[in-house]
Amino acid sequence: MSAWIAPAQDLGSLKAVSVPQPSDLSKYVRDPKMLVVLGKALFWDMQAGSDGRAACATCHFHAGADHRAQNQLVNPQDSFPVNHALGPQDFPFRVLSNPDDNRSGVLRDSSAVAGSAGLFRRIFGDIVSGSASEDGYDAADAPAFSVNGINARRVTARNSPSVINSVFYVRNFWDGRASNLFTGLTPFGDSDGRMNALAARGGGVAWESVRIENASLASQAVGPPMNDVEMSYQGRTWPKFGKKMLGLRPLALQRVSPDDSVLGSLANPADRGLLPQLTYLSLVQAAFQPEYWISEQGTGTDATQAESNFALFWGLAIQAYQATLVSDDARFDQFSEGAGGALSSEEQLGLRIFRTAGGCTGCHLGPEFTAASFSSIARRGAVQRLRNGLGRDTGFFRIGVRPIAEDAGLGGDDGFGRPLSLAAAENAGARSAAQGAFKTPTLRNVELTGPYFHNGGQATLGQVVDFYARGGDFPDGGNLGPGIRRRNLTPVERQALVAFLKSLSDDRVRFERAPFDHPELCVSIGHPEPLQADASDRRFPLSATDRWAAIPVVGAKGNSAPLQTFEELLAGIGADGSRTHTLTEACPIP
Repeated sequence: MSAWIAPAQDLGSLKAVSVPQPSDLSKYVRDPKMLVVLGKALFWDMQAGSDGRAACATCHFHAGADHRAQNQLVNPQDSFPVNHALGPQDFPFRVLSNPDDNRSGVLRDSSAVAGSAGLFRRIFGDIVSGSASEDGYDAADAPAFSVNGINARRVTARNSPSVINSVFYVRNFWDGRASNLFTGLTPFGDSDGRMNALAARGGGVAWESVRIENASLASQAVGPPMNDVEMSYQGRTWPKFGKKMLGLRPLALQRVSPDDSVLGSLANPADRGLLPQLTYLSLVQAAFQPEYWISEQGTGTDATQAESNFALFWGLAIQAYQATLVSDDARFDQFSEGAGGALSSEEQLGLRIFRTAGGCTGCHLGPEFTAASFSSIARRGAVQRLRNGLGRDTGFFRIGVRPIAEDAGLGGDDGFGRPLSLAAAENAGARSAAQGAFKTPTLRNVELTGPYFHNGGQATLGQVVDFYARGGDFPDGGNLGPGIRRRNLTPVERQALVAFLKSLSDDRVRFERAPFDHPELCVSIGHPEPLQADASDRRFPLSATDRWAAIPVVGAKGNSAPLQTFEELLAGIGADGSRTHTLTEACPIP
């Protein structure tokens, strides 16, 4: 494991850090390049959702994150306005009479979360041969997402983090439940001890264990497809999902640029999707070893071997694609490599504040700008502890965003009844310390990934800096992460700190140049008011009519205009064509 870990170092160019490599991958993969092809197609394909409209990219289309503003609110603690269109007046979620004193009077407070709109509440019936849209029926939703009996799309209970540079995290998801160890079916690593791969050997097929290290992205990837808020009707299974996808033409609903950096040579020049002779089964067969797809023999069910192993294929393929999404050419990287003019004098002041008076490097350290990375653990001398499973909580901190009771974070459950923190499993005191802790996200491209924090409660980088300057919003008796205390920063220093944070944006991300180019996509951007039933599909009489916006196809050369920031979206800046992803273009996908 330690062969690819960078040596101890301060903030610096990300080019100095090698991309972590999964262990024993050749056992499963026959062609790593085709694995990336398969992964990119699956990640962006709207056919993956039970409704035939929800892709992984639906929540990660904008610098790897989500900057939609309508029907993005949820509040597990209290009521909230369904289908609300967020505006500047909604942020920050907690407003104090003195913005520099977290003990001053509270003018406004909300336990709401700015998450990501997913699916309507529906019950899975079955797949429909040759169709991306699955059979099912509407279920009456909780009052939180229902108005006069009409359902809105439900919203995730945490803000969507960027997938760019996520390959460097030891664990993924805000609460770390996506284990470094991928077991082929669930995010939960050692907690899932089942045999999850069906292998063809010696003339028959048999189940075997999957244990792939350095594969947190694969563990993360297998979570959303069976989540009935994010991508799935309630009750869908992996074999059913596999049966549907393996028979479909990749990206059949979406345009793919002929100069796409990964998919271009396979793009259908006459229509949408990839070449008409391709199916997901043919891509799986090209990418994976025959032992995992060659047999039509099942195990007492009607699923083929390939359908039974679809979670394994999905996880490893999407990890392979996401591992290519490394942004290591920001102006800060260039400055770190010796180009002194790459940062302005104001940005260099911000860098000094970041390293000193701001106290930022207690959590955001190393070229990855996060303590939750592999090389951060190596710098802390915890490599052997990680191998033993005891260093997994490194980089998870309480920072006073919301009260612990609202979201236990790392101190929660892994889905199998075990605490997410292995250390917490050993004693109650450790578990108590883990509660309310969340993974430190990278700050790279942070200018483009608002709103911020796991609850999406801050809309601008200025608000984020003010939050840290007052030592968080909920002091929690001082039991917060390193460096979280009041900072006496002047307005000039705060402005310089924001300027420095913007220097961490890679122009390839800003303009969606390779490897950040992608197929076209359509995303739901809320519902027309008042909510009315969508009469286009008689199976779903309780579902509200959607509003859709286009995320246009882009090839390897990228866009001529930069991505719109969340702050600009709220302010209405960019709809004149000076920004991309303004969510104002009509959806062209049938």
